Amino acid sequence: MGDSITQGWRDKKPGFFRPGRVGRGIGGQTTPQMLVRFMPDVVALRPRAVHIMAGTNDIAANTGPMTLAQSEANLTAMAQLAKANGIRVLLASVPPAANFPWRPGLDTVRPIRAINAWARDWATRNGATYVDYTPVLADAAGGMKPGLAYDGVHPTEAGYDAMAGVIEPILRKLRL
Repeated sequence: MGDSITQGWRDKKPGFFRPGRVGRGIGGQTTPQMLVRFMPDVVALRPRAVHIMAGTNDIAANTGPMTLAQSEANLTAMAQLAKANGIRVLLASVPPAANFPWRPGLDTVRPIRAINAWARDWATRNGATYVDYTPVLADAAGGMKPGLAYDGVHPTEAGYDAMAGVIEPILRKLRL
């Protein structure tokens, strides 16, 4: 479940989505939009687990200004809906970005780090799995490493390969 980064994963690396894995990414979406479609796009499919990666477009204010607390509430609601329906929650980090090309001048690093710190803590406190892509994607300044994103935000094939290297061991461990 996610935005254009999830959609791009399905588009650029379709082999990752082998039988039993469904990509539900829609470009440009914010967490309130994802929450609206969580029931039909996740719960109705009855998966064993859901990987939720969201927040980039909240920070970019794609659907209007949002606070960190609003993003956290929407992510919490999605995770609670999943848990209430017996779906294991894999809460992913927001991928790094030094800037958003569609929102020049916006501070991105600090809010991405804030959402990720909250997500790590929430997952620990609530029995979810935190999937941290930051170590394989981020440079020291908090942007995307060279070659891993075509615009500094959206991963290239190499970026998705790096992400798969993080998630695949988690999925194997959980037998997913």
